[in-house]
Amino acid sequence: MLRLTVTVPSALTERVTQLLADSTAVSTLSVLRGAALRPVGDVVHADVAREGVNELVDRLRDLGAHEQGSVQLEPVPTWISRPGLEAEEQTPGSSADAVVWAEVAQRSYEDSELNWTFLSFMTLATLIAGIAIVLDSQILVIGAMVLGPEFGAIAALGVALVRRRHLLLGVAARSLVVGFGVAIVVTCLAALIARALGWVTLHDLTGSRPSTGFIYSPDKWSFIVAVLAAAAGVLSLTSSKIGGLSGVFISVTTIPAAGNVALGLAFGAWHEVRGSGLQLVLNIVGMALAGWLTLALQQAVWSRVPVRRRSQSRLAQRIHTERAASR
Repeated sequence: MLRLTVTVPSALTERVTQLLADSTAVSTLSVLRGAALRPVGDVVHADVAREGVNELVDRLRDLGAHEQGSVQLEPVPTWISRPGLEAEEQTPGSSADAVVWAEVAQRSYEDSELNWTFLSFMTLATLIAGIAIVLDSQILVIGAMVLGPEFGAIAALGVALVRRRHLLLGVAARSLVVGFGVAIVVTCLAALIARALGWVTLHDLTGSRPSTGFIYSPDKWSFIVAVLAAAAGVLSLTSSKIGGLSGVFISVTTIPAAGNVALGLAFGAWHEVRGSGLQLVLNIVGMALAGWLTLALQQAVWSRVPVRRRSQSRLAQRIHTERAASR
């Protein structure tokens, strides 16, 4: 169940409330007249089954509610309501499977924004990955994978393609290019300092590394794992089940590959640079492709839900009319 809050000028209130009142996905509806100061108007609250939110948001956008006021969505963690249960039962689909596109788009913008925090996490994760490679430590590799923030921006590429958000596509692509570029440069400089101090040698990079050798040895499985992990990650982001994200972070080799590229540049180990660079590209392409296909499939499936809902509504009206006429 989601709480929908619409703040609009009074001139729009009646149309907004009528729209919400006509939806079977809405279990409770209330209006606070004159409660809004900016814009001057009313505040409308509605509890909506997650499966029915997309159609209502689209129709509110058609009314211009988002241009003259605001439309907010927030989850209701615990609720006890017979009308709420009936609304969920009458709304086609499952709440866990429902994709709330407004929520997905906003999260994509937030996760792919190029800011100090994003660059800091990218750089720190890549530095840890560089240390993991020198020490040949799987534990540190996993830590670097979990710390890296790149999956949100990669998933945003798929959202941008499916929802045709050109601005989001540019924001996500820039964040990935700049983020990996800055992280690699900083890690390369750190490796040069460590080389000058004698802390790291060429042998540490090119010698036997049974625990981290996969980082510069991409193959078909690198691409397949990236595709499967990204599909699972997108499903976690778009549904109410987020437990799968941790598995995604430790399944792909983007951050470790970036760390190995940086070390290879610092020591002139071009074989390492080529292999890790290919690993990085394979993982990003695989995840972006899987994210796009998964989101496209979800959009195709959920675009049919409103059609089924309207068909069921018309059928219910016909049954009601026939029963009334027979009395």
